[in-house]
Amino acid sequence: MFEPDLTKENAIKFSRFDEDNALSTCSRHPIVLEDKNWLTAEHYYSASIVMSSYLRANIEKAESGLKAAKMADPWYRFKIKNFKKLRAVLMTRALYTKVQMYDEVKDALMATGDQLIIETSLYDYYWGIGRDARGVNQLGLIWMDIRKKLTEQAA
Repeated sequence: MFEPDLTKENAIKFSRFDEDNALSTCSRHPIVLEDKNWLTAEHYYSASIVMSSYLRANIEKAESGLKAAKMADPWYRFKIKNFKKLRAVLMTRALYTKVQMYDEVKDALMATGDQLIIETSLYDYYWGIGRDARGVNQLGLIWMDIRKKLTEQAA
């Protein structure tokens, strides 16, 4: 018979919008990037992907990462050029900065060992795995790349 693949079953799972999880883009770990203070990594990312300076200013002031993401999401027509090519780069920059600034985030990431990391969104097939678990899981991939880099630096 076939052996079941338990990789996804045994993975570290988190939600991008869970403020209580250190791996979330919305956790309350302010970062400093591009000479600005950002309340969350999500604030930086969401403000960076919109063209409108007015919208960007409102995103910067959002009271939570979830609200920042919601402000940026429906403005697909007003996203920066090459948005699809740049979004992973912008998120990587934000999350790597977060890891460098906070030992608790770094410790949480390193505690995952070599396990698969999955963003569990049922509706986001780019950042998460989607309802059918076939999504790109880009957020999980970014975290695993950062973990690999930190492991190599420590060696």
